[in-house]
Amino acid sequence: MEILKVENLTKEYGKDESQVVALDNVSFSVGKGEFIAIVGASGSGKSTLLHIIGGVDRPTSGKVFIDGKDIFSLNDDELARFRRRQVGLIYQFYNLIPILNVAENISLPLSLDNRKVDENELNKMLELLGLENRKEHLPNELSGGQQQRTSIGRALITNPAIILADEPTGNLDTKASEEIVSLLKKSNKELNQTIIMITHNMEIAKSADRIIKIADGKIVE
Repeated sequence: MEILKVENLTKEYGKDESQVVALDNVSFSVGKGEFIAIVGASGSGKSTLLHIIGGVDRPTSGKVFIDGKDIFSLNDDELARFRRRQVGLIYQFYNLIPILNVAENISLPLSLDNRKVDENELNKMLELLGLENRKEHLPNELSGGQQQRTSIGRALITNPAIILADEPTGNLDTKASEEIVSLLKKSNKELNQTIIMITHNMEIAKSADRIIKIADGKIVE
C-alpha cells in the first residue's frame, strides 16, 4: 500500500540570474511500513525535499500525497493540523521544550491537539525508548542520545502516517548514533512505522530498506 507519493516536485528560490533550483522535477513513492534513506551531499536538495514532504514548506510546482491526501490542496490551518496528526518530525538538534520533562515533551503533540494522553500508551512508548526511568527529567538532565530518543517518542506518539528524520544522528557520537538507528529500525518493524530518513552517512543509510540518492535537486540513483 502506497503511503507517500511525490509527483514532479520542483522548488525554486529567487528569480532570473539569481534563481536557484533546489528541487528539479522529483517523483517517487513509498509503501506503508518502508524505511527509506535519502542521501546526498550538502546542498543537494535533500533537506528541502524533506521539508516539503512534511508540509513545512510549499513547492513551486508538483504534488505530495500522504495517505491519499493532496497536502497542498489544504489551506495553512488545515495543513498545520494535518502535519501535527499525520507527520512525525525528528530533527538533528532535538528541539525539545526546556521547561517540560520527558513525558511532557513526548505528549506535546497530543496536548497541542487538545487530545487526552493515554497513560498506558505513554508508558509503553517510554519503555520502547528506554526512558521509563527518565520520564520526570528535563532536557538539560539528559544525554544527547536520551534527548534524541525523547524527540523520537514525540514523533511517534500520534501514530502518524510517516516519520521524517532529518540527520537524526548528526549531533551524536558513534554509540548514541547506533542506538538511534536501532530504535528507528525497531519502530519500523514493531510499529510498522513508515520512516524517511535524511543522512549524509552511507553506513547509516544502509540500515534502510531502500536508498534514494539526490544530487543537484534530482534523483540520480
